Amino acid sequence: MTSFAPDSIVLNRKLPLWYQVSQSLRASILGRSAQDPLRLPTEEQLAGHYGVSVLTMRQALKELEVEGLITRHRRRGTFIEPSAQRGAPVRLLGSVDAIVAQQSGMTTELLDHGRKPVPAELAEHFPDLAEVATYHRLRSDEKSGEPTNHARNYVRPELAERIDHADLVRWPMTKVLRDVVGADISRITDTVEARLADPETARLLEVPLLSPILHYTGVTYDAGGRPLDVAVIHYRGDRFSFTVTLKAT
Repeated sequence: MTSFAPDSIVLNRKLPLWYQVSQSLRASILGRSAQDPLRLPTEEQLAGHYGVSVLTMRQALKELEVEGLITRHRRRGTFIEPSAQRGAPVRLLGSVDAIVAQQSGMTTELLDHGRKPVPAELAEHFPDLAEVATYHRLRSDEKSGEPTNHARNYVRPELAERIDHADLVRWPMTKVLRDVVGADISRITDTVEARLADPETARLLEVPLLSPILHYTGVTYDAGGRPLDVAVIHYRGDRFSFTVTLKAT
């Protein structure tokens, strides 16, 4: 039986290895296509793929098993659970793969795209540009089809030239920029605040006008501190979960 092939990852030694591996594998599982096999490679094969010990790999798999994304069967192997809940919160310790995992696992529709003048509220992030590439997407729950959020990404034009629209339907923008475009992402700054649904958001998310929503802004920077992408996302207040775990040093 052919095994599922997870994405690769560059490990950050400042974060727990099991955590980084679990989040990378989680993002691969949630971003898989329907044609991908459900069986995972063996613990030893996965450990070799990620360059970690079998003990670390076992701990990472245990995390995914607790979440319900995989099931493990003695002698038969480990399998992706096709009916697993996709919207479960993740423990965010700071890696880019955790951001990708948080954004993965939804049915995504690309509503529109093109080039537009830099919005006044984002001018501070793109002082050298007159225009940015924009992408507007609607994400819905895989099982119920219920809309959960709609997102606008504002991307530097030279990066947008290398973006395939089909990838944006399958993967979050962060993953596309890093793994497809090859952008050198150094950090992402997230801001979440409460707002009231405007007419567009109320229509897209199927909620009453002026009902509570969560407004997220994520700015992705390269190693030189230059913003590459600004994501503005509106989440339904009843469908958003964000968990942060602080580790003592």
